[in-house]
Amino acid sequence: MSLSTCPACGSQQIRSFYRHTAAPVHSVLVHHSQADALALRCGEIQLGFCQNCGFIFNQTFDPTLQDYSLEYESTQGFSPTFGTFARQLAQYLVDRYDLHGKRVIEIGCGQGEFLQLLCAMGDNHGIGFDPAYMPGRISNLSPELTAPESPQFVRDYYSEKYSQYQADLIVCKMTLEHIQPVAEFVSTVRRSIGDHLLTAAFFQIPDARRILQEAAFWDVYYEHCSYFSLGSLARLFRKCGFEVMSLRRGYDDQYLMIEARPTENAQLQGPLPEEDDLAETEALVEQFALFAPERITAWQGALRRWQTQRKRVMLWGGGSKAVAFLTTLGVREEVIGALDINPYKDGSFLAATGTPVYAPQHLPTLQPDIILLMNPIYQQEVSEQLAQFGLKPTLLAITNAPEER
Repeated sequence: MSLSTCPACGSQQIRSFYRHTAAPVHSVLVHHSQADALALRCGEIQLGFCQNCGFIFNQTFDPTLQDYSLEYESTQGFSPTFGTFARQLAQYLVDRYDLHGKRVIEIGCGQGEFLQLLCAMGDNHGIGFDPAYMPGRISNLSPELTAPESPQFVRDYYSEKYSQYQADLIVCKMTLEHIQPVAEFVSTVRRSIGDHLLTAAFFQIPDARRILQEAAFWDVYYEHCSYFSLGSLARLFRKCGFEVMSLRRGYDDQYLMIEARPTENAQLQGPLPEEDDLAETEALVEQFALFAPERITAWQGALRRWQTQRKRVMLWGGGSKAVAFLTTLGVREEVIGALDINPYKDGSFLAATGTPVYAPQHLPTLQPDIILLMNPIYQQEVSEQLAQFGLKPTLLAITNAPEER
């Protein structure tokens, strides 16, 4: 069934513009056998653009196919590049909202790394909600910091049944894009806050503008059923009873970040200058629809050419981008494996293709000729690791079409 009503604003002015019929329903579950990886169920993606508010969503998303189990592994905390960004963001929030001895809620907290940062930096009291939280799972996000009081974790989805938990700051990072009824969810957060009008909310999500500009088909996967621009994000929050205080991009313009406070008069606030992007987003949707198929064809040709030349090709990054890249292209043997610095992924297999995942220490044995970098923000970090092993493979960022090499 295809959803024809916008989950953000209720409009029926929806334009379908991209389809992928065999997307794994999960991209970052840890599969310990190739057979399990190959057996993972696939679903359909049909992206629709709301011409009224600019929201983009998967019209054929089926939430019953999702299972955020304890095998869900999405931490980026082992990357020094990401760690620096996370610590700077946490310090910004501590300073911005004077978080010292305060209460912090994180919705979709993962393994709690960021929440622990917030608690450690300001001696705060934290509670995190995530069905995939696993006690004892660690990362290198900030090993030198220890919260005086360990945060409390609830292994469940956040909902109004937890409205008894109030906070000075509600954080929700990289979670809203996993939820299709976005207006319903943000309204739930607003109702849970109630009349605590000094509570602030900070949300971070991927930036749809970058995905559209780059025709980044590898950033379109089943878990991400909702895609925002700055404008559509602000319009959603205002519609759901929030005053938008700040709206910006970060992490090399890969993420959107919104800061908001509950208000009883959201309609009185005029739009921020950054919100005037509806026409731009619509033009980028048209651009994506035109260029994504061309980019897919170009990458298919490059991988097959390298295979004919007996080049050993690997991906750097064993997460959602890698899964979407391979499954959208419909390739398997053309790539011998994926590299990932997350030790929990070493020895696992990518969803749907069964591509093996290796820790970087296996590089001297693997001896790749070409490494495709799934995210160019890690170029310097990856180059340094390759140099440590004395290896000089061709390192290519997938953000450029292969014919441009």
